Amino acid sequence: MTPRERWLAVLARRTPDRFPIDYWGTGETTDKLLKALGCADTDALWEKLGVDRVHWAFPVLNDPHTAGRNGADVWGIKTRNVVYAGGAGSYDEVIDPPLGAMETVGELEKYRWPDPDWWDASTVAEQCRAQAGWPIQGGYFSPFYHYSNMRGTELAMEDIIANPEFVEAGLQRIFDIHYALYEKTLKAGGGAIDLVEVTEDLGTQDAPMFSMSVFRNLFKERMRKMASLAHKYGAKVLTHSDGAIRAYIPDLIDLGTDILNPIQWRCPGMEREGLKRDFGKDIVFHGGVDNQQTLPFGTPDDVRKEVRDNIRILGEGGGYIIAPCHNIQPITPVGNILAMYDEAHKVAGR
Repeated sequence: MTPRERWLAVLARRTPDRFPIDYWGTGETTDKLLKALGCADTDALWEKLGVDRVHWAFPVLNDPHTAGRNGADVWGIKTRNVVYAGGAGSYDEVIDPPLGAMETVGELEKYRWPDPDWWDASTVAEQCRAQAGWPIQGGYFSPFYHYSNMRGTELAMEDIIANPEFVEAGLQRIFDIHYALYEKTLKAGGGAIDLVEVTEDLGTQDAPMFSMSVFRNLFKERMRKMASLAHKYGAKVLTHSDGAIRAYIPDLIDLGTDILNPIQWRCPGMEREGLKRDFGKDIVFHGGVDNQQTLPFGTPDDVRKEVRDNIRILGEGGGYIIAPCHNIQPITPVGNILAMYDEAHKVAGR
């Protein structure tokens, strides 16, 4: 079977030739693997590792307002590069959030929001054809995460209580633009787009981040509408949410989540046996190989055991895609990464 056929089989609750195997990693981790395995490009790396990697198809941005933006993206978000782990890796940190100084909905409405027409979808079908055989993703929507980048995390959290009209207006603007982009993308894909991401980070390491009333009042219905749009065009919905999120899972299923990632099973309430027992009939699990302890600090044997455990627990009766739980970090030994994929192939087809 091709990687796409494996994904589609699992999503349709059919039995593939083996469990699909995915990859999430930082750019530095990917570069390290390319060098270690002598691969010319990422597709060669996926072939070498036997990874059923998701590929992307998305409209091309033709932004008419690049002049005078001073390094900000199309949303007005600026970042700076921050180095960590002694230079082993880096990430982009938001600076000067564009909505940070605003106080009223009127100010927010006057902001120069991007226009969905700036994105040209004419190449989406060709992108899909060029990546035939791979599962194809057509978008990423994370409403409050996006709002936080535009507002600043501290103010964004305060707005929920202190400025509810402002956060509501901001989330609606972000939703409307993404909804138009999703529809444009899915329509242009002509049925070749297999999944979209409708997501939100809802958990800390120890507990839910938001009350259920906040989740339901601010996030859930917008996520439901986006999921319904995806389903209308035949695409499945992947929801990524870190941490201790068990309390939200019934609502995520209700709004249309088909695939749940990343399954941080060390967090309270996220024990794999309970998740599989209570939700395994309704969602496909994606991830589960711990990248906070096992992958960076365990031995190859520890990694292999965890892969076997995940397949035994999360994969019982199907409904599992093997992957790290979030991006593999650059401090992770190459030997542990190779052990994960080698063991996955040894066990995935049994």
